[in-house]
Amino acid sequence: MSMPGKSFTGKLPPLTEQERDVSHRLQQHVQILAGEIGERNVWTPRALNAAAAHIRQTLVLHGYSPTDQTYRVDGVEVANIDVEIRGTTKADEIIVIGAHYDSVRGCPAANDNGSGVAAMLEMARMMQNDTPARTIRFVAFVNEEPPFFHTEQMGSLVYARRCKERGEKIVGMISVETIGCYSDEKGSQNYPFPFSLFYPSRGNFIAFVANNASRKWLNACIGTFREQTQFPSEGAAMPENVTGVGWSDQWSFWQSGYPALMVTDTAPFRYAHYHEPSDTPDKIDYDRTARVTVGLTRVVRELANAQSQSD
Repeated sequence: MSMPGKSFTGKLPPLTEQERDVSHRLQQHVQILAGEIGERNVWTPRALNAAAAHIRQTLVLHGYSPTDQTYRVDGVEVANIDVEIRGTTKADEIIVIGAHYDSVRGCPAANDNGSGVAAMLEMARMMQNDTPARTIRFVAFVNEEPPFFHTEQMGSLVYARRCKERGEKIVGMISVETIGCYSDEKGSQNYPFPFSLFYPSRGNFIAFVANNASRKWLNACIGTFREQTQFPSEGAAMPENVTGVGWSDQWSFWQSGYPALMVTDTAPFRYAHYHEPSDTPDKIDYDRTARVTVGLTRVVRELANAQSQSD
């Protein structure tokens, strides 16, 4: 549980002009996904397709050419959607930024995972003109939620397996998962035992979570975040069977032997509206989510630079 650098403490600095703009854009995306579209899954295929269309249209607007990986589940065609910024000197080395766009049944899913999709789209927008050494790939995954979670029909597992079959060299994957809830109130953060003995009781931080095999990738990500972003952060590399560690799309990449981590507000350990009909756009702290989103963009830019990451 020892992480490089130190978590930011104290009063947050004023939002930068960039962060204010990102906050506004995040709110627009979440309002479309959770406010206008709402529940989106294979039982509401029209809504699921509407969410996918919004993702594609946004990426096209920012100069990308999205491609779909389609497959059928319960008679419904579903799709993972990806775009990439081709690397220069190390194009065969790929960093994946992913977020699932489906929702659990009966939930509009503003935080889980409208916040993650919005952040991924904003990261793609901010990096649209970058020329990184490594390739950066942005992916919107389908079918993360139950009953497809940790099954053959989970979108990210379908995607990660294809990466493996193609022999793609994924140097690291970041799953952006439920990142919109923050509180400075003491006791607002919960944990599975015994982590309450080691981590803060205030849910005002962003968490970086990985399995033991991804420790090097985790250290690089959280270390860079702490160096470049004034925002509280906590991290841990733990066995996959620890409660919560594999609760998103990073799990799928572990199954194919790729380093991967989850960036999260810790979801049910903090967010009272997790998987509830009350997970609506008004519950999101867009300003703090913007700080995290801009910070993650700095992380990806740094790690996509061949001169800044040891091979």
